[in-house]
Amino acid sequence: MKKTILRTLLIASVAAASALVTVQVSAKTFIDDAGRSVQIPDSAQRIATLHDSVLTIPLLELGIFPVASHGRVSASGVPFIRGSKGLTGYDFDNSAIIFVGSSPIDIEKLASVKPDLIITTPWQKATLAQLETLAPTVVLDYNKRSRSEMFAAIAEITGSQAKLAILKGRYQQQISRIKRIVDTKKIKVNVLQASKGKLIVWNSYFNLGKVLRDSGFEFPELVNNIESGERVSFSAENLQELDADYLFVTYRTDKKHTPDDAIEALEAVVPNFCNFLSACKEGRMMVMPREEASSNSFTALSIIAYNVLTHISGKPYLKNN
Repeated sequence: MKKTILRTLLIASVAAASALVTVQVSAKTFIDDAGRSVQIPDSAQRIATLHDSVLTIPLLELGIFPVASHGRVSASGVPFIRGSKGLTGYDFDNSAIIFVGSSPIDIEKLASVKPDLIITTPWQKATLAQLETLAPTVVLDYNKRSRSEMFAAIAEITGSQAKLAILKGRYQQQISRIKRIVDTKKIKVNVLQASKGKLIVWNSYFNLGKVLRDSGFEFPELVNNIESGERVSFSAENLQELDADYLFVTYRTDKKHTPDDAIEALEAVVPNFCNFLSACKEGRMMVMPREEASSNSFTALSIIAYNVLTHISGKPYLKNN
C-alpha cells in the first residue's frame, strides 16, 4: 500500500514538473518599448489590444482575432474599431471582439474577458500596474517604431511572421508596378491637411506617405526638411512652397466627413486656395478618406498604391511638361 502511494506521489511530482517545464518552454521573452522584459505565452489565445487602428487591425490582418479591443464611440453612442470594417470586414457588431472602452479602457470589463496577453501603447491611459495584474502586457510605442516596425513587432509577439511575409511580398509587388509604369523621380508630390487655421504637413504621411516615398516620388524641399516621422504646422504664407505636381488631401469618414469638409478646412486657412496651387488649378489634387491613408494596414497600403497609380498614370500628359 505504501509503495503504491509513493509511486502515485512520484508520478504526480513528475507530471507537475513536466507541466512546469512545458510552461517555461512555451513562453518567450520580448523587450518592449518601455524597456521591460515581458514573458509572452507562445500559444496566447485571448489577446486584448488597446489601440484599434494601430494594434487591432494589424492583428486581424495577420489572421488573429483579439478577444477584446479598444475602440471609439460614434456620435450616436455606437462603439466601433476605427477603419476596421472597411479594411478587414470586422467590427464589434459582427464579431466576438469585446469593446472594452477608449482611453482609459474599462479595467473591470477587460478583466472579465480573461486575457492571457495584452498589447498596448503609451497613448493608452490605463496604467501598466493595472494591466499587469490581468495578463502579461507588452507596450509598443508608435512614436519609436515606424508603421512597418509596429507590424513586425506584432507578428513576432504572435508568431505570425509567415503571414506578414506574404503581406509584405504583395506590397512590394504593388510598389514595383508603380515604379515600372510611372517615372516617379520626375514627379513631385505632397500631402496637405488643414486644421485650426494651419497647414499640417508630415515628412511622410502614414500609409499614403509610405507608398509615395517607397515609390520614389519627389517632395517639396520644405517637406524633406521635416524630420522623419514628424509633422510641422505652416502658415498660409507657406502654401505655394507646399505645392507639387500632385497633391493629396484627406478627410475623416469615421466622423461622417466628406471631401467638402477637407476643402472647407483649406479655404479657412487660405480663401480661394485653389488659385495658388497649380495641382489644384490643373485638376491634379486628389481628396481621399483618411482611414485608408492612415490606418496601420496592408489592405490600406494596397488601396493607396492602387489609387496613387491610377491617379498619376491616368494623367500621362504630365510626362511632357
